[in-house]
Amino acid sequence: QVELEESGGGSVQAGGSLRLSCAVSGLTYRVLRRLTCMGWFRQAPGKEREGVAAIYTSGGRPEYADSVKGRFTISFDDAKDTLDLQMNSLKAEDTAMYYCAALPGLEAPSCSVDPRDYNYWGQGTQVTVSS
Repeated sequence: QVELEESGGGSVQAGGSLRLSCAVSGLTYRVLRRLTCMGWFRQAPGKEREGVAAIYTSGGRPEYADSVKGRFTISFDDAKDTLDLQMNSLKAEDTAMYYCAALPGLEAPSCSVDPRDYNYWGQGTQVTVSS
């Protein structure tokens, strides 16, 4: 099993910043922690869940959705087993429920941002950006 718990959501005005964190734990994760893709995804009301960013826990090139490139930064803290998402220059269209997800046991040079590829999910944290 992989357990994920998000934190850091909230309300902010357009142009502001937020930092999301996701704590990772569980037996499957402990066994495969260095072979795990982790990502941030979001879902706005009435829309499908979409990928935001993803990164391999062993390092490597992070992947970003075009809509967030240059504004968001994903990182993984190996010592703390936390996945972070620094969000700058936030826009109203970034408003959504943000989810952390994991795909353990994958050897790959980079990670997918397609939510269909991930099999462990957190409960989500709400981000609201007012214009």
